[in-house]
Formats: sequence, C-alpha cells, structure tokens
Amino acid sequence: MLEIQERRRYSRQILLPEVGLAGQEKLKAAKVLVVGAGGLGCPVLLYLAAAGVGSLGIVDDDAVDFTNLHRQILYSGDDVGKNKSVTAANKLAAINPFVKIQSFPERLTGENAIEIVSQYDLIIDASDNFPTRYLVNDVCVKLDKSFVFGSILRFEGQVSVFNYNNGPTYRCLFPDAEEGDNCEEAGVIGILPGIIGTYMTNEAIKMICGIGDVLSGKLMVINALNGSVQLFAFARSAAAGDITTFETKKESSAKPERVLGELTYAEFESLQMEDPEQVHLVDVREYNEFEADNFGGINIPLSEIPESIASFPQDKKIVFYCQSGKRSSQAARLLLQSGFKGQSFWAKQW
Repeated sequence: MLEIQERRRYSRQILLPEVGLAGQEKLKAAKVLVVGAGGLGCPVLLYLAAAGVGSLGIVDDDAVDFTNLHRQILYSGDDVGKNKSVTAANKLAAINPFVKIQSFPERLTGENAIEIVSQYDLIIDASDNFPTRYLVNDVCVKLDKSFVFGSILRFEGQVSVFNYNNGPTYRCLFPDAEEGDNCEEAGVIGILPGIIGTYMTNEAIKMICGIGDVLSGKLMVINALNGSVQLFAFARSAAAGDITTFETKKESSAKPERVLGELTYAEFESLQMEDPEQVHLVDVREYNEFEADNFGGINIPLSEIPESIASFPQDKKIVFYCQSGKRSSQAARLLLQSGFKGQSFWAKQW
C-alpha cells in the first residue's frame, strides 16, 4: 500500500490511466538491479528512484573519475575517487526516501552473479564492456529473468529488451563475444547517456506495470547527430537458452569461434582474386569516419542500411566492414533478415 506522501509524490503519474494506483503499487513492489552506475546507470537510477521503484540494487566497483563528470550526472567534483555504487545510493536516498537501495561495490563476476541477480525481479544492463554484457545475459537466461539493455558510443545509442516472455536474448543479436570500440577510446557526446538511459527506464516501467509495447525482439538505434531513430527486428535463435557455463564464457580469454560470414583479410583477397566485379564493398561507419580513413568501397552508415537494402545487388557478394566488426556484423544480419537472396559477409577494417 502507498503511504499518503507517496500518493502525493507520484500523483501526476497515478493520473495516467495506463498506470493508475495499481501500476504505482507494482512499481513500489518491484525489485530492480542496475548493473553499472556510469553514464547510462546515472539517468536510469535517477528516474527509477523518482518513479517510485521500491527496491534498487546498484552494482559497480569503479570509482568516480574527473572525466566522468560531463555525462555521469549523479556525481560532482567532490565525488571524484569515491565508489560509484555507494555514492549513487547515498544521492538517491536523498532524492526519494521511500526507495530501499542496496549498493554492491564490486564487479559482477561469474562467482557472485547468481547470488546478486537472483535477489531482483528485473535487471538493467547499464555496463560499458562486452564481458559484463554477456555475463548479464547468460545469468538472466539461467535464472529466467528479463533485462533491459543499452549502449552508447560517439553519437549513437542502442536500446533493447532481452529474454522477455521467451523472446530473443543478447546472444541472438550479438552471438560473438568480441571487444569493439568504447567511449574511453572513441568518445561520446555527454547528452547521449541521458537520452538512452531514459529510454531504458521507460522500458523497465512498462514491463513492471504491464503496459505498452516492450522492445523485445527489436533494437532501437538512435543517432543524436542526425536525429534518426531506427527499429531493427530480430528473432530468438535456437541455442538462446542453452547457457550452462556462463562463468567460463565470461572469464575465458580465448577468441570465439568464427561466425559464418565473417571474413579475414586473406579470404577477402581470395574473393577479389576470383572475380573483383562480384564483390560489393560497403563501409558501415559514419561519414566522418569514412572520410578520415577507409579501405575503399562505398559508405552507407549502419543506421541507413534498412532504407538502402533495395540498392544491394542480389548477384554480388556483399562485404560490410567497420573498425571493430560490430557494426558490420549487424549490417550483414540485417541484410539477410530482410530476405536478401545473395551472399553477405562482414569484417573488421584490416
């Protein structure tokens, strides 16, 4: 039951027919774990606390750094050097005393993930590295929990919901546990975590209240530079639930097996030697990246691939490339999922 002060605090939200008193009570009863209290975690935590989520868990072993302050809006200069999860918990408690907050000032690992994640109903992956994302996915699959995903880089952000009502998982969309660019190396516009983080929170609120259309089986890609919003559909793969050794998967430093369609430079050269006229090379990075340095071919940014599918020749081998292989692999899958009958490959920039 909501206290009188809570009814007043959330009155504008309770007025919404889709939420109402019943929805607000669901929010109060909800237990949400946020993995990562950085750029994405800050707006997620602020809005979850403000919305009245009853129990919040915060996992982060990192300390606030001076370079975080342009985007991690929970912190100030006085917080530099302090643990993020503990600092965030203290700030949120002052914002909304009705929320119970538990900080976990440690890194999520194969050893502690089951114990921590099992305490919560819904997980939000606001982490900034691939090993943690795959770990979150595998633990949620094992424990049959849904989780909200978000990522940011430069001017582009992504949002999706995984393992929701037997829907697709993170590995269905990104089966390859391989590192790509990160904000520390490639940069990020300060406002982007706020945009993506609020979308992530909206998905969490919808799931808790049982309202709206959840982004399950859909990847939302937002480009803050040109204002575009794209929705890419994807399906659950056959092996999505076959996760039994997530600890090993997380800790292993071995390279993942090559996914069908990935090209090495030697294989690309071989294709060129066979018949260069049959190779259609596409750089899926942003225009400024292509202009600064490229391997040739044409330039179609990943966000524009869906509207460009009709332009790809069915009788040629389409080879997508980018810096890390992440965007090019997405482009190849989008092309094949569209019903494209030709061959599609993807590669890193060699």
